[in-house]
Amino acid sequence: MPQRIVLASNNQGKVREVGQILKGQNMEVLPQSAFAIPEIEETGLSFVENAILKARNAAAHSGLPAIADDSGLEVDALQGAPGIYSARYAGPGASDADNNAKMLQALEDVPDRERSARFQCLLVFMRHAEDPVPVICQGTWNGRILRAPQGENGFGYDPLFFVPEKNCSAAELPAREKNAMSHRGKALQCLLEKLANG
Repeated sequence: MPQRIVLASNNQGKVREVGQILKGQNMEVLPQSAFAIPEIEETGLSFVENAILKARNAAAHSGLPAIADDSGLEVDALQGAPGIYSARYAGPGASDADNNAKMLQALEDVPDRERSARFQCLLVFMRHAEDPVPVICQGTWNGRILRAPQGENGFGYDPLFFVPEKNCSAAELPAREKNAMSHRGKALQCLLEKLANG
């Protein structure tokens, strides 16, 4: 019987992506919405602090092991912003389109060669809410910011994130290719290796 794990996220794009990557790993990944788990305020000042807060909250409410990630986009020309505030860059309740529009505006006068950026993902696995040694993994995906959105796949900043190796945006990649290269894909791969070597 697969191990049931709660994913501390209500982001449908993230839930789908994690489910695809962990498919076939003898894990049943359930979104925290399946347990009516309340969102916790992300008061941490780093990706890892926020991921731990979310994982602990989900494990405490569900009684199951929990996976949480905190991820975001760091843009060099913006001194690493939006960083931990990526999901709410354009304000509380901002949509992906709002955040992308604000990003394009902020980088309007920045030349292409200075538009380097990276997605960061900090992933935490907690066996239970009191787990004193959560498993922590990191994944990084380097690219640069385009001048206009391209592609219909993915979510978040994917339409603006240019992937040099593929000569297209992250939103133009098929899910399988994106999952193999992305920051979240790398962090989950690291997690699977750590759990296997347990």
